[in-house]
Amino acid sequence: MAHVEQYAQEDDPLTSARETGRRAESSPISAAGGAALRFLAAAIGARSVVEVGTGCGTSGIWLLRGMRPDSVLTSVDIEPEYQELARAAYRRAGFAANRVRLIHGRGLDVLPRLTDAAYDMVFVDAEPAAYPTYLDEALRLLRVGGIVVFNNALEGAERADGPLSVPDPGTAGAREAGRLVRADTALIPLLLPVGEGLLAAIRDHSPES
Repeated sequence: MAHVEQYAQEDDPLTSARETGRRAESSPISAAGGAALRFLAAAIGARSVVEVGTGCGTSGIWLLRGMRPDSVLTSVDIEPEYQELARAAYRRAGFAANRVRLIHGRGLDVLPRLTDAAYDMVFVDAEPAAYPTYLDEALRLLRVGGIVVFNNALEGAERADGPLSVPDPGTAGAREAGRLVRADTALIPLLLPVGEGLLAAIRDHSPES
């Protein structure tokens, strides 16, 4: 695992964004997790991506570097201070202002206002307890062939909870999202053991097809 994390190289803009995120306690995605996001975005030639959880811009830089030059990243966060720091991070990384649309608000309030089947990729780095609901919204937003990705997926890793204990809401939510993705025949799932874990799924076809 250490080699996997060290394999992904971060340049000055990413290092700066990561340090800013750490100081602001926004929990930036790991280098390996970011590299995976870039890889997935590039693999599908993503033009339109939604990110829930802007943080201070680390994951957004990785996503933008994988997306096409004419693409737009829509990023949602409840912390306006984080988004101002992210805006500066995107600028340092060389991205024009019109490449990113920042929306202040709670993801589950914002996503219902976005257009159905209009996005190539949805990345969720929010409260894991709500991941099952985010999955519903993401599948509505994705085109066929699009990818949904959840961060912190290893929080839902199967383990014995003990006879007198129950999983906390975050663990339960991440676990349920993993179960739903695996059970949905319209999805092609993959759990990537990088960083805190990425749960990814390709929308293989529409539910009615």
